[in-house]
Amino acid sequence: MPEPGPEPTLDDCAADVERQRLFRIIEELVKWENTTNEAVLDKARAEIWQSWRRACADNVGHPRAAELFNRHKLPAFHDPFAGGGALPLEAQRLGLGAYASDLNPVAVLINKAMIEIPPKFAGQPPVNPAARKEAEHGALRAWKGAQGLAADVRYYGQWMRDEAEKRIGDLYPKVEITPDIAKGRPDLNELVGEKLTIIAWLWARTVKSPNPAFTRVDVPLAPTFMLSTKAGKEAYAVPIIENGSYRFTVRTGVPMNAEAVKRGTKSGSSFLCLMSGVPMPYEYLRKQAKAGSMGARLMAMVAQGERGRVYLPPSEDMETIALSARPHDVPETDLPKKALGFRVQEYGMTRWRDLFSNRQLVTLVTFCDLVQEARDQAKRDGNAAALINDGKPLAAGGVGADAYADALAVYLAFALSKALTRNSTQTVWYRDRDSTMAAFSRQAIPMTWDFAEVNPLLEATGSIAATASWVAEVLEGALATGGPISHATQSDAATGTLEFSPVISTDPPYYDNIGYADLSDFFYVWLRRSLKPVFPCLFSTLAVPKAEELIAAPFRHGSKDKAEAFFLDGMTRAMHRLADQTHPAFPITIYYAFKQSETESDVGTANTGWETFLDAVIRSGLSITGTWPARTEQPHGLRVINTNSLASSIVLVCRKRDADAETVPRRNFLNQLKAELPEALRQLQRGNIAPVDLAQASIGPGMAVFTRYAKVVDAEGKSLTVRDALALINQVLDEVLAEQEGDFDADSRFAIAWFEQFGFAEGDFGVADVLARAKATSVAAMADPRGGTILSAKGGKVRLLKPDELPEEWDPAVDPRLTVWEMVHHLIRVLEADGESATGALAAKLGVRAEIARELAYRLYTVCERKKRAAEALSYNSLVQSWPEIMRLARETPASAAPAEPDLFA
Repeated sequence: MPEPGPEPTLDDCAADVERQRLFRIIEELVKWENTTNEAVLDKARAEIWQSWRRACADNVGHPRAAELFNRHKLPAFHDPFAGGGALPLEAQRLGLGAYASDLNPVAVLINKAMIEIPPKFAGQPPVNPAARKEAEHGALRAWKGAQGLAADVRYYGQWMRDEAEKRIGDLYPKVEITPDIAKGRPDLNELVGEKLTIIAWLWARTVKSPNPAFTRVDVPLAPTFMLSTKAGKEAYAVPIIENGSYRFTVRTGVPMNAEAVKRGTKSGSSFLCLMSGVPMPYEYLRKQAKAGSMGARLMAMVAQGERGRVYLPPSEDMETIALSARPHDVPETDLPKKALGFRVQEYGMTRWRDLFSNRQLVTLVTFCDLVQEARDQAKRDGNAAALINDGKPLAAGGVGADAYADALAVYLAFALSKALTRNSTQTVWYRDRDSTMAAFSRQAIPMTWDFAEVNPLLEATGSIAATASWVAEVLEGALATGGPISHATQSDAATGTLEFSPVISTDPPYYDNIGYADLSDFFYVWLRRSLKPVFPCLFSTLAVPKAEELIAAPFRHGSKDKAEAFFLDGMTRAMHRLADQTHPAFPITIYYAFKQSETESDVGTANTGWETFLDAVIRSGLSITGTWPARTEQPHGLRVINTNSLASSIVLVCRKRDADAETVPRRNFLNQLKAELPEALRQLQRGNIAPVDLAQASIGPGMAVFTRYAKVVDAEGKSLTVRDALALINQVLDEVLAEQEGDFDADSRFAIAWFEQFGFAEGDFGVADVLARAKATSVAAMADPRGGTILSAKGGKVRLLKPDELPEEWDPAVDPRLTVWEMVHHLIRVLEADGESATGALAAKLGVRAEIARELAYRLYTVCERKKRAAEALSYNSLVQSWPEIMRLARETPASAAPAEPDLFA
């Protein structure tokens, strides 16, 4: 069946050929192995250069066009909300001089480390003594990009680890396997007498027992007693009550009372006292914590044996050593009283230091001091290596020995920051993998009831040596040429001033989704202690600036309305600055990964974050010319249909609105929507956009219509709000998707209507019979096992067959009543059971008719999303996401496997 819509013109075909050529360049660019492939990068740079040259020629009247063209071989790039620096880094990789700015000093430092520092020292050999000794003995090599700096990061990171062991090694002792420990443990018999290195100490938080008979006993808050759930390597802690208290031992194998072991002392919405079974609700736990009565009890230890990791019972000596640590000169910065995603303040944790054990605090202070000592040592080694010293520090633009040592300190401090995520009481034990789970598995500071204290002096995950090696590996991936000189500065996007930049692309804050400034303090307080001598201005404040952060935080601004007004005003001013900076030849691109569906209102489903952000964009004088999804988010964003998660970031494409834009009535806007949105939707579907992103992406062409006008007014002369416009766009989108049903056969149109009301559940035969007659079909025909079977009709009840209930031997070539509904659900059946290869073979049998199946998958996804049927929605979304590969495999299927098909849709 031909694809709906007008036949493409020759110009359309030529444009599509050119588009595919450019897409192939992008496909090569995004491959990880091509990160530093200069041949691939040069192809992209050449295309950018040609586009830039044409843009300058087309905008000769612009007051700065000639200056910009002469000064930059390629256009300059600016990201005013640079954050983690992904966009500036990619811009630099493509040959653009990148300007990154952010209010958050942690973000600024990350950007300096990625785009500003590496080019300064491109080709610089390492200065450490080991590398110099090799060079003196004739082991010469070419040091490309930041490879020399990376080698020094590894060397001095290992030096820091070795120095730390000399100073605090007694806090991390080995454990001797005694006969008492090995008793009843066949897995430990051969280890008796050996001293094993401890990988981690596993702790459970404690509070005083609420039972008057045990008020002196600190009982554990253990969400589980399981230590390892790996098949064949199960281990668990066993609390043994004796002498009016308790102790822990460790056993291996599958526990007899598995459920009791798995739930630990947890019971529903509370914990139970281990000694008496008395419930301890959260209110009691919070009261205990705020009174200073929350502690921790060592539950088990994980050691490295000859054949893998072994779980050992705690010992009094080990617990005493851990608790004997006495930290000094620790950052005393306060936690925010309230912050998005923070829960620990309710449990007496008021300072950032409270998120670390005393032993961890001693270790972190030691490593902070060693960052500065390594910096001093690198200065001496740089001078010994005859590295020219221009006398300027890194912060003042230096590139000599002093600046090189400063740069090294930056990367060592980042190695320490990386280690922080495994060296806090936010680190929990990953029982499925016998390893730790780093803090910030999501952007929050939740309460942890048990935690893992790792050994930072090992060479494993969480140690400074391992994280320094990780940082060095990232540096080694820097451009071989060093890249163009770029800059990162601290600046408020709403008020700061930066150099005019023709190309602007950014990923701004998401209204009230994540409080990055509050979360950044977890790292900032330690970075400040390590790097304040290197960047005194950047670390001039005790904590990350928060008052100007562009998020809608009611706890900062006093109310939800004031928070929304703050966000709207600040984002509008920021967008104004972008509009003023950008070159007229280039659109502004804005990434936004926030789903529009949030709450029900009198005009339909609404989302304050989206509305406020779009309102800010429009108020700044920009018009939205399109949106497109970019697959940037983790797959788990699809796990719940009605969450504010997207499978993609949505890219908004914006340009300045025409100065002579007209005001139109609501009727004209709606008519224009109905005229333009159907073709835009077909284009999105042709591009194989995931159904989960379709509604969001359709905002682009819809808002393009809305924002081309100076104002849209209703019958009373009132301006339509963004919420009103979004409601109309969604309304027209639903109408367009419903109209596409006209392409489907009668049985499929019945199935859609039935599915919308009942899903795969049963309904009355009478209702089905009336609906079938209205759709020009019959229940009997759709239940006929001889062909076209899509439902079951028994005992006065009717229900649609699920994909896994359809016959496995189905062959579309011999089906006398082939329907689109069958095609979709057989494709899903095969995809979920046998994968993409088998689905491709089935699609080959369907031939050109397969495309209409994809169209129905979009329609059914929207039904599922509206009805909140997550499981079915995921099936339809997965089919569309796999479509390009399915079609590729279908084209490769031998002709003999794809018989000629009759025109059953004629």
